[in-house]
Amino acid sequence: MAKLGILTFHRCINFGSFWQARCLVHGLRSLGANPLVLDHHSSRVTRAEWRCAMQPLLPARTPRADIPRYASKIRKFQSALASLPMSAPFALDDPAGAEECDIVVVGSDEVWNLRHPWYGGCSVFFGESLAAKKIVSYAATFGNHPAANGLEPYWADRLRKFDAISVRDGNSRAIIEEDVGREATLVLDPCLQFPETISFGPNALASRPYIAVYGHSFPPWFQHAVRHLATARSLPLVSFGYRNDWADEQWLDAGPYEFAAGIAGAEAVATNFFHGCVFSLLNAKPFVTALSHYRSNKVADLAHAAGAERHVVSQETPQADYETLLAEAPSAAVAHRLAELRRQSRTYLTDVLA
Repeated sequence: MAKLGILTFHRCINFGSFWQARCLVHGLRSLGANPLVLDHHSSRVTRAEWRCAMQPLLPARTPRADIPRYASKIRKFQSALASLPMSAPFALDDPAGAEECDIVVVGSDEVWNLRHPWYGGCSVFFGESLAAKKIVSYAATFGNHPAANGLEPYWADRLRKFDAISVRDGNSRAIIEEDVGREATLVLDPCLQFPETISFGPNALASRPYIAVYGHSFPPWFQHAVRHLATARSLPLVSFGYRNDWADEQWLDAGPYEFAAGIAGAEAVATNFFHGCVFSLLNAKPFVTALSHYRSNKVADLAHAAGAERHVVSQETPQADYETLLAEAPSAAVAHRLAELRRQSRTYLTDVLA
């Protein structure tokens, strides 16, 4: 059996990063592969991750009382991470030390985002110094690096050496096709592609209805509209993983499995994060999402690809739309579109693994 390595942001203290890594591992197993995560390490990145996990709302400082809860969240991530099959560790900045593989799958996540605050410009994600017979990408993205800005020849040259390229959003596909001169297949995030691989932890909220809030730095108009709807329906707003003082409750120490269970058990979801939308879609939950500067490309493109544009709200969205969107599951057309994209994604994976 071919030795297959997955190169992604598996050590991020982020629900989406963990779940897309885990889903890709188990999804590739379901296709007959035996993958392991290429375990890159960097003290610089670890410090940055922990700072962000403990102080996620900078420049606003984390209240002292929240510090132990965020620390508990980190420990839960470390425990969950131990379940992933790992390669021998190697230095992020010296990928020549990575294990040799027959195939390396780069992605999912913002592996090509040159604007990422600590992973941006790490050449290993562009295939540099990887010992592999074949290098492909799956659901990779350039994040908030816009196609209009183009891609420097240095990075484009490295991506031209990939044996196959797939991305998860239209912005990334435009960069690959326009600046790299390659065809890019649009595929689903691993969580949407392999939802059957997601396992749920205990849901401390299971005994009562609630609306899940996932994200932070929501605009005031979004807060007001969701708060108004929740009050009208007598449903508490529960914020997962981040403090949102406009919510009724803060579940700051939720781990990855608790997050998955909490979204699955919610009456509806209010989010401005990409994986807030992903988990809403895979659970067929009523949801609304607001675009943020950092996540606008991937959230808007996911909504477009899934035919779920009406769930993206703005300051002009009337209150009556929130009442509909937070009460009704995404339409059957969305489910049909996701099924079509799953077939397309599976075809891509089976071809590159052959």
